[in-house]
Amino acid sequence: MPENTLARDSGTAALERDRPRVRLARLRDFALIPAIVVIAVVGQIVNPIFLQGDNLINILQTMSEISLLVLAQTIVLVAGKMDLSLESTFGLAPGVAAWLTVAAGSGAGLGLLPGAWSVPITLAVGVLAGAVNALLIVRFGLNGFIVTLGMLIVLRGLLTGISGGQTFFNLPPSMLYLGSAVWLGVPASIWLCLILFAAGIVLLGFTRFGRALYAIGGNADAARAAGIRTGRVLWTALVGAGLLAALGGLLMSGHLASVAAAQGDGAIFTVFAAAVIGGVGLNGGKGTMFGAFTGILLLYMIQNVLTLAGVPAQWIQALNGAIIIIALVLSRLTGGKAQE
Repeated sequence: MPENTLARDSGTAALERDRPRVRLARLRDFALIPAIVVIAVVGQIVNPIFLQGDNLINILQTMSEISLLVLAQTIVLVAGKMDLSLESTFGLAPGVAAWLTVAAGSGAGLGLLPGAWSVPITLAVGVLAGAVNALLIVRFGLNGFIVTLGMLIVLRGLLTGISGGQTFFNLPPSMLYLGSAVWLGVPASIWLCLILFAAGIVLLGFTRFGRALYAIGGNADAARAAGIRTGRVLWTALVGAGLLAALGGLLMSGHLASVAAAQGDGAIFTVFAAAVIGGVGLNGGKGTMFGAFTGILLLYMIQNVLTLAGVPAQWIQALNGAIIIIALVLSRLTGGKAQE
């Protein structure tokens, strides 16, 4: 039998063995549901307004923008990569749009293009950032951690440079709409968050592309031997992640009616905390979109409880790091293998 046929058969067999693990991971997704219920009860005890509709809407809207970064990072992590530059794309993409479309005198705006161009520009910058990452990581085979760390610094510097350290304001209506509109009594950003996570659940759990991501993250050589075009899949994942980060930045800009020079700064720590406690593996091939969603939801519920309890914001930052460490320890105890 030809060697390539043997390789393909062995790769396919490896993928078949991994499928029970994926099904088991889906069962583990519900592990955070009891914790969410407990936090809801504790929050109600701490402050009776916790379970009121306005506060719950506030939690969901506040998390909706960052949750798109969690969604993007989950796709990349499942494929065995990571993208540290997402937080900078989150700020730079709407920043470039504001720079080109906001009238002169509104921050550092140039007013070179009509406001209608703001949304396409935002999304295009996200796609471009993802494409540069993919080019360096996939095409040239550079280390993904180092590449995206460098991109984080470069993109953050670009935003600081074009804004002059100022905040863009008087944004065009097209940039404000998604972050400020209300659909059926609920902010549009919440609807978009739920729709995109639902699409992500379908993508990872029920499509060929999702199975390819798990296969690449679990064993790239076996995936390649099984006939998966690993390069194409990784390109799609990284470019899609950049696009989602840009959309998340657009939601925040519309919500705040401005683009700050520091928008997204430090958000990657919250993103990784949410992904890790949601069961997404840092080594690839593990985790689901539902788990990631429960992770970011739990994190923002905890932050809201602490805020209602009067805990200073700086302690909440320390909490994110502690959550990552605790989640890794629990993963070691329950899974028998540490995530390196």
